[in-house]
Amino acid sequence: MDKIVASAADAVADIPDGARLAVGGFGLCGIPSALIAALLAQGTTDLDVVSNNCGVDDWGLGLLLAQRRIRRMTSSYVGENREFERQFLSGELEVELTPQGTLAERLRAGGAGIPGFYTPAGVGTQVAEGGLPWRYDGAGGIAVASPAKETREFDGRMYVLERGITADFALIRASVADTTGNCVFHASTRNFNPLAAMAGRITIVEAEQVVQPGALDPEGIHLPGIFVQRVLALGPDDVAGKRIERRTVRKEGSA
Repeated sequence: MDKIVASAADAVADIPDGARLAVGGFGLCGIPSALIAALLAQGTTDLDVVSNNCGVDDWGLGLLLAQRRIRRMTSSYVGENREFERQFLSGELEVELTPQGTLAERLRAGGAGIPGFYTPAGVGTQVAEGGLPWRYDGAGGIAVASPAKETREFDGRMYVLERGITADFALIRASVADTTGNCVFHASTRNFNPLAAMAGRITIVEAEQVVQPGALDPEGIHLPGIFVQRVLALGPDDVAGKRIERRTVRKEGSA
């Protein structure tokens, strides 16, 4: 089945206001920047987004955030975006902070049809006991706090129950995809992309290279096409327009 869509605009055209999105990427690595830009241009708003982080102030999900298009974020790291901090502390944005491994497993579990799982991560903290600020009231108080979660002892150790995550749509970026949606990710671009893809009821992949069925080694496929509904072939400008979150260079002459 050919899953190619003609443009980024076509790929996201049916994402409505208020949708829940699972978005791949880690920092600025492997983010679906073309699909995010198309969603921004479309004007979709009131989004509930699940992603490891929210881009930076002028790139990735940070573009949607700057235009007040995101209502809620479920993330594990948010430290590179000043506007994110401002909106959260002022009560404009609801944020559910989740341990990074827990977030990964919540996405995987949702995609596998598993409603919940027990993990030791967060036991004895507000992650399990509740009280983490989800939304501030703009005056320094907490308007919405996280609820307490069920805990249970297994073999003498305590665990907390975490719920699997599903989303209306997933947006991901692949290094190579075939026209049926099988995907390969280069090195660290793999990050949260397969997990986000699994969690989405409709998954849209933007691919730097698109090949015909049979061109990919079946043993080397990172995400089977069964999880993908739409494939967008990126143009040269989209492929070249990658950003580096933090550029660190060595001083000339140093060891």
